[in-house]
Amino acid sequence: MAAKPPGRGRYSLDVADFLILTGLSGAGRSEAAKHIEDMGWFVIDNLPPELIPDVAGLARADESSIDRVALTLGSGRHAEVASGIDWLRSSGDDRVRTLFLSARTPVLVQRYEATRRRHPYKAFGSLSDAIESERVALETIQADADVVIDTSDLHVHQLRDRIIELFGDTPSHVRLQTQVMSFGYKYGLPLDVDLVLDCRFLPNPHWVPALRPMSGRDEPVRDFVLGQPLTEPFLAHLQAMLAEVLPAYAAEGKAYLTVAFGCTGGRHRSVAIAERMASELAALGYPQSVRHTHIDR
Repeated sequence: MAAKPPGRGRYSLDVADFLILTGLSGAGRSEAAKHIEDMGWFVIDNLPPELIPDVAGLARADESSIDRVALTLGSGRHAEVASGIDWLRSSGDDRVRTLFLSARTPVLVQRYEATRRRHPYKAFGSLSDAIESERVALETIQADADVVIDTSDLHVHQLRDRIIELFGDTPSHVRLQTQVMSFGYKYGLPLDVDLVLDCRFLPNPHWVPALRPMSGRDEPVRDFVLGQPLTEPFLAHLQAMLAEVLPAYAAEGKAYLTVAFGCTGGRHRSVAIAERMASELAALGYPQSVRHTHIDR
């Protein structure tokens, strides 16, 4: 896309906060946009990509009272969407973040069959073929997104909670937010993470009868996990590594970083380690949240 810059002389370059909301059709863009609007963002739905410079100029204007703008970009014209996002990132000092919503193909098929809507890629064959064609077309945009949320197993309230957690009242000067999560390998690797650490080298509290009913949030389990001879050296090395790489991620423009800790069931070791690492990240000065994916299974 040959995007024209905002009109010279009419606009200033005051810092604004932009959120690009895109993803697979049926993955929940409209629902996510509602939650974002409820948080006070100015939401523009299905914006043509060539209008991104004009919207950016209006948000940056001296007289504008709009400083948080969410742009929902729908299916089709993916090359123009990618170019528009690149232009927005390079055209000012604004904070620009991209949220990509995805879901498994069988889930998307069920959603489309329930609503009886026509998929925008239906010309490519069956509904499953249409979904896969769109998935391929969006690969580059998904790869460049700051956050990818798989909505396959999320109900509307869980999606709302994730949106609030990610795009709530974080100050615009904060360039990198971190999330620490725990999961169980027996349920599969999480999709929307950046770094994965395996905690299965530590003794498993599951095999201690008194600890089995508890979780890594309970003091006896926490003391058992953190008291192992290898735990402190592991955490010290990890903290040193993150202290080195987090500023580099921020300098490269990454807005979110998710560090996931896994153990067999996602209830004991990974939970205790994730809670401890969240405290370490806070001490390093990075806003963080904690999510325990499988603690109640």
